[in-house]
Amino acid sequence: MLSKIKIAFFVEILIEDFDGASRTIFNIINRIPKDRFDILFVCGVPPKGFFDFSYIVVPTVSIPFNKDYKMALPQSVSFQLKQKLRHFKPDIIHISTPSPLGKFAMNFAKYHNLPVTSIYHTHFISYIDYYLEKIPFLIPTVKKWITRDQKAFYEKCNIVYIPTQNMVNELAKSGISSANFKIWHRGLHGGRFTPTKRNLQKVKSIIGNDNKNIIFASRLVWEKNLKTLIKIYQHAKEQNHNYNFIIAGDGVAKESLMQLMPDAHFLGHIHHEELAVIYASCDVFLFTSISETYGNVVAEAMASGLPCVIANGGGSAHFIEQGVNGFLCTPENSSEYIEKITVLMENESLSSAFRDKGLHFASTLQWGHLTETYFNDLEQLYFSSKENIVIPTKMELSF
Repeated sequence: MLSKIKIAFFVEILIEDFDGASRTIFNIINRIPKDRFDILFVCGVPPKGFFDFSYIVVPTVSIPFNKDYKMALPQSVSFQLKQKLRHFKPDIIHISTPSPLGKFAMNFAKYHNLPVTSIYHTHFISYIDYYLEKIPFLIPTVKKWITRDQKAFYEKCNIVYIPTQNMVNELAKSGISSANFKIWHRGLHGGRFTPTKRNLQKVKSIIGNDNKNIIFASRLVWEKNLKTLIKIYQHAKEQNHNYNFIIAGDGVAKESLMQLMPDAHFLGHIHHEELAVIYASCDVFLFTSISETYGNVVAEAMASGLPCVIANGGGSAHFIEQGVNGFLCTPENSSEYIEKITVLMENESLSSAFRDKGLHFASTLQWGHLTETYFNDLEQLYFSSKENIVIPTKMELSF
């Protein structure tokens, strides 16, 4: 009987449904074949409640410009962490992000000649315009630094899972080699998001009227292009469109949005079961973000039978074939969004065609197939690494 392959899995936040990256990670975790793999997690923020795997918690610090997130600081417990990892004796290192924790893991892997996999979860470069908007002269320099840093990190990996061809192209344009890239979409839970969950009375109990409903679902942080969302809302009011704006999600920008969109309905963070009902009971899905690596919410909306009007930018744009299964809009052109939304609200046959096309696309996104591909890749990587072991002749003593 073959021994289990040991994976050391490094991730900043190990909380299910925290964000899109966390949902992806937990879809892997929930399908780990325990007869094939032994996995040790190293995290900054530990799981809540029961967790069926061993994990090591690393001290963290809050991120000043995004209080929802914490960053792990492995150097503060470097000696102890290395000891625990050496005791575990991993065969492969998986790194979620090129953070200080990720770079610690990369150095450990390279010192011990271990193969490395990573999933491209977050398109950090797209956040810089928002984080540094008050000091714009720094933006070009910071973007160059981040691009150089990410290039150095990702080109050391054996496999980097990229969710869309759009994102592969964007990274290639920035000079990051795609030689180790593998397109690996994101999946959906079968039956969780479906038009059969439509419940107009449920939505009416929240909204209080029978007007058409637009839903926006996201973490409420400014890098999601929320300024354009506000302008869309304002233009709808100015043009006397009696659309209900339903905002699902929470985050640091929520209070400001509530002040600037006083008639919108803010649901806060809601569980998937309730979100699925809201999706299926609305008329249009609106999404303004251009910072997505993938855009899970667009897939969820499509699976729920919602025609989508979204920004033409970032990874989420790959979902839409313009005028066939949805509309793509110039990211900051609020009038264009309103125009496309109005077309769908007034043209039921077009909305129906978008729904059908969207449902067909969503039906191809299966987590079971995706995770089995991931686990098979780990096995192939493990056996390949055993055939090509290189004994280092010179290394830093720190690892």
